[in-house]
Amino acid sequence: MSDFDSNPFADPDFSNPFQDPSVTQVTRNAPPGLEEYNPFTDTKPARPGAAPKVAPVPNAQPAIMKPTEEPPAYSQQQQQQQQPQTQEQTRAQAELMKRQEELEKKAAELDRREREMQSLNATGRKNNWPPLPEKFPVGPCFYHDIAVDVPVEFQKTVKIMYYLWMFHTGTLFLNIFGCLAWFCVDPSRGVDFGLAMLWFMLFTPCSFVCWYRPLYGAFRSDSSFRFFVFFFIYICQFGVHVLQAIGIRGWGVCGWISALTGLNSSIPVGIIMILIAALFTTSAVISLIMFKKVHGMYRTTGASFEKAQQEFATGVMANKTVQTAAANAASNAAQGAFKGGQI
Repeated sequence: MSDFDSNPFADPDFSNPFQDPSVTQVTRNAPPGLEEYNPFTDTKPARPGAAPKVAPVPNAQPAIMKPTEEPPAYSQQQQQQQQPQTQEQTRAQAELMKRQEELEKKAAELDRREREMQSLNATGRKNNWPPLPEKFPVGPCFYHDIAVDVPVEFQKTVKIMYYLWMFHTGTLFLNIFGCLAWFCVDPSRGVDFGLAMLWFMLFTPCSFVCWYRPLYGAFRSDSSFRFFVFFFIYICQFGVHVLQAIGIRGWGVCGWISALTGLNSSIPVGIIMILIAALFTTSAVISLIMFKKVHGMYRTTGASFEKAQQEFATGVMANKTVQTAAANAASNAAQGAFKGGQI
């Protein structure tokens, strides 16, 4: 072990390789300045006797990677194309928001109707039309609430028909004053004034019961039979509107013929009658338009004449009066047959 721990360079027999004559000869013949040469720099060794050149230190800046291809700049045409797309997206978003609001309104309306129906089923439906005071000796005769009974898609049509009935009623009321003014300037028109009051008292309740209530019930319960009742009676009502707009003298209406006749007697009275004739004409035109609209909606509900017959037969057989009459007739026939058999 002592041999391995000894220093080989301390051995007197050890020869220094750098003291070899061949090495020392090469180092003596080396060009001047080679000892100061640094291979890691760009400077060349200085000549003997010349001052060494100092290389300028470049400005230290971070490395920046540049793309091989520059992105194309947006042209004006591309911007113009992008603007309509943004407008369309905004418009579509606004439409979606509008539809969402409509759906929320319909959902709220359906919830309200459902709560009202539940409360009515719990407490019972009370008649609320005509809206009479509580102390009035006669109470309401019908239950009328379009928002509760009629489906949402038919409510607008039923409301228009209800307003049309009110408009015609108001025209008949004004017709009384027109005939009264005519009677004041022409005493021979007393019959027209009396008939005007009769038409108001007759057509007001009859039109509500005969054609508006069937229409209301048809949309409420999707009844084919009530649709047919409405169409049959409303055709007659339209004919009445046309006759009232014509205004034949002696019929108690301020139509066009009566208005022109009253204009010969008194210009102010004639103007009043012309205005009433225009109201009757408006009623006739709106009646025709709404008749076509209701008929178009009726065709989309799936109603038919066969369904109307079935509903009529079912309604007649379900009527207690008809059942009682049929039972009495059957019992009388059985008793007659039994007595005849005994004889």
